[in-house]
Amino acid sequence: MLWISKKLIRKFDKQSAMYEENTRKRMWGAWRRQLLQNVEGDVLEIAVGAGANFPYYNMERMRLTAVDFSPMMLQRARKIAAELRVQAEFIESDIETLEFPRHAFDCIVSTLSLCGYDDPVQVLRKLGQWCKPGGRLYLLEHGLGKNPALKSAQRLLNPVARRMSGCHWNRNIEQLVLDAGLQIERMERHWGGMIHLIWARASVMI
Repeated sequence: MLWISKKLIRKFDKQSAMYEENTRKRMWGAWRRQLLQNVEGDVLEIAVGAGANFPYYNMERMRLTAVDFSPMMLQRARKIAAELRVQAEFIESDIETLEFPRHAFDCIVSTLSLCGYDDPVQVLRKLGQWCKPGGRLYLLEHGLGKNPALKSAQRLLNPVARRMSGCHWNRNIEQLVLDAGLQIERMERHWGGMIHLIWARASVMI
């Protein structure tokens, strides 16, 4: 693991209690439910955090693999999974160095993860490769808003946000998805355009 990744692990370990609290409060629950209602088959969730998506999965229709690089996040995710009777294979790994076979998953879920990667386009390309041809990707991410003043503020504050929480506030989420060669089928934007809900498909050519 690279040194910078170890630094990020420490940041997210420290935030794990807050993530668990947000999970129990069902933060952004309406958006998560809307996004995840059709997830099924062999499913990969990256940056699973404290399991905030677990209440919205139909486990009768899916087999879940959950990945996170923070051991404290995974510890809390396992606790939430046990409470909700969610069965999953948990993997502690940096998604940027993790490898799966091509076309291993029917669906891949990422919620609030693209802000943390050094190379989010490369991560999305890997997700596209891990999806079966035509497989679906479900994304709930924060990024640049629509208002020029808001964008300027996000760019100005990005270095502070990066140091404090490990997040980038200045990313163009839609463009990242397109640059990775994924096909956007549907997209919604909320909170001044900062919150992105994206339903995408892996290209059959990836």
